[in-house]
Amino acid sequence: MKILSLGMPSKVRLPLKSHTNTLWIPQLTLDCIILGFHQGQLRVLLLRWKGTQEWSLPGGPIRKDESIDAAAARVLKERTCLEQIYLKQYHVFGDLHRYDKSEIQEKLSHIIPREVWYDRAISIGYYALVDYSRVSPTPDVYTDECQWWDIHEVPPLLFDHNEMIAMALKALRMELHWQPVGYNLLPDQFTMPELQRLYETILGRTLDARNFYKKMLGLEILERLKERRRGGAYKAPYLYRFKKEAYEAKLKEGQLSFL
Repeated sequence: MKILSLGMPSKVRLPLKSHTNTLWIPQLTLDCIILGFHQGQLRVLLLRWKGTQEWSLPGGPIRKDESIDAAAARVLKERTCLEQIYLKQYHVFGDLHRYDKSEIQEKLSHIIPREVWYDRAISIGYYALVDYSRVSPTPDVYTDECQWWDIHEVPPLLFDHNEMIAMALKALRMELHWQPVGYNLLPDQFTMPELQRLYETILGRTLDARNFYKKMLGLEILERLKERRRGGAYKAPYLYRFKKEAYEAKLKEGQLSFL
C-alpha cells in the first residue's frame, strides 16, 4: 500500500521574512524520518547543512494553501524524487523547550537570518518507508548533502531529531504487531529470509524462522513465484512478492497480532 503523510526539521526554512505571515502556517513544521532497507541494514536519510558538518532530518514548513498530507508528500518528493509512498504520522513534538535555539541559530546564522526563526516551533513527525534502490537523495538550497546513514550510526543531530528517530522506531515496532510492513522497504521480489531479516532489523531481535514463515503465509498477502534465488551456498529459496490488493486490505483492517 502507499499512503501519504510526512515531515521537516524544527527550523524555519523561509527564504524571505515577508513570507512568514503570507505563505506559511506560523509556528508549524513537518519532520520526516525516511527509512530504507539495504544489505540487511535499516537506514535513515539525513541532510547536511550548507557550509557546516551539522546534520538533521529533512522537512519543511506547511503552506497555508495545502493540507498537512500534501505538505508531507511535497517534502518527500523534494528529498527523494519519490511519490505515492507509505508515510505515517506518529507523533507531535510540542514541548516548550525542545532544544537550545540560540545555539542552533548561531550554527546556522550564515543560512537563516535570526529574524525569520519562529519563537516556538511545533513539529508533526512522520516516518516514510521507501525502497532504498529507488531513492535519489536530493539536497536543497540550504543543504550540501543528502545521505543515507545506518540507523545505529546516526551522528548527533540538530534540534531534537535524535529523539524523533528513536520515537519513530518505537512507533514502527509497535506497528509490526498489528499490520504488515515491507511493501515499500523491499524490492518487488524477495525471499522469505530477506523478509524475516527486515522484521528482525526493525525489532532488534531474532525471530524463529519456522513460526515467521507460517505466520506470514497465514496473512495471505504473499505470492510465491516459480523462480528461486540463485547463487547462495545453500538450497536456493523461493522468491515472493506482495499481493498488492490483499496487502492494502490488511493495512486497512489492522489488529493482526501476528508477531
